Amino acid sequence: MGNIVVIGSASIDLVVKTDILPNVGETVMGESFFTNPGGKGANQAVAAAHLSDHVYMIGAVGDDDNGQQILSNLKKNNVNTKYMDIIENEASGTAHITLFEDDNRIVVVPAANNYVTPDKVIPKLEFFAAGDIIVMQHEIPEETIKKVVEYAQKHEMRVMLNPAPFRPLDKEIIEKVNWLTPNESESELLFENEVDKALMMYPEKLIVTKGAAGALFYSDSQQLVKGYKKEVVDTTGAGDTFNGALAVALIENKSLEEAVNFANLAASFSVTGLGAQGAMPYRKELD
Repeated sequence: MGNIVVIGSASIDLVVKTDILPNVGETVMGESFFTNPGGKGANQAVAAAHLSDHVYMIGAVGDDDNGQQILSNLKKNNVNTKYMDIIENEASGTAHITLFEDDNRIVVVPAANNYVTPDKVIPKLEFFAAGDIIVMQHEIPEETIKKVVEYAQKHEMRVMLNPAPFRPLDKEIIEKVNWLTPNESESELLFENEVDKALMMYPEKLIVTKGAAGALFYSDSQQLVKGYKKEVVDTTGAGDTFNGALAVALIENKSLEEAVNFANLAASFSVTGLGAQGAMPYRKELD
């Protein structure tokens, strides 16, 4: 079986849970506060590594206490950190998360994640092989994604791009990646509210996640793979769990329908606990 190589952000989540969402200029009392390792890249790496071995992460942290916590947590969760960089005199990334009524609002400060640049990433890809799956997101520089996609195509590596958070995406990149996994709102922005048309244009490539409802893709006809209902505690990281689990199923050569079903199941477990990584399931739970 091949490797899963996650290229992406790693950070510390600063999470506030509140029953009252403040208006502009308003101060309210929160219910609780906690910190967790996060970042979309690290989340997806941990999700995959809970379900499979041979998961590597390429990214960057600062030379601060948060950076050491991030690296320690990745190792503890079965992620190989051999290709992670520590950036001198730079802070590690942070995400500032407000939990309110079973949903979340997030502000990301990239910091060291801005150093996940092509000159640092591309040389590390030389240690991987054709057939390996690269997983990326939009919390790293746009130029890095472009160069990695070009490298992967030349070396017969496969790419899954989770275009989150939203930013405009070149059609050339969409054409070259193997799988594109936006959620509903991201897909509407990417394809100017013509998602059904886009699904037909990119069969078995475009996979639109719909939360608890499941995920859509096109293969001969539009397919909805239904999700699984669980009691929601915190939705942070559900999409990342989906992507990590999807990569695992695809590296195991499952059909796309089987892979999406597996990813839906993993994502359903992830909403049952606090924090992005706190409830990411292990293989024995899904089996």
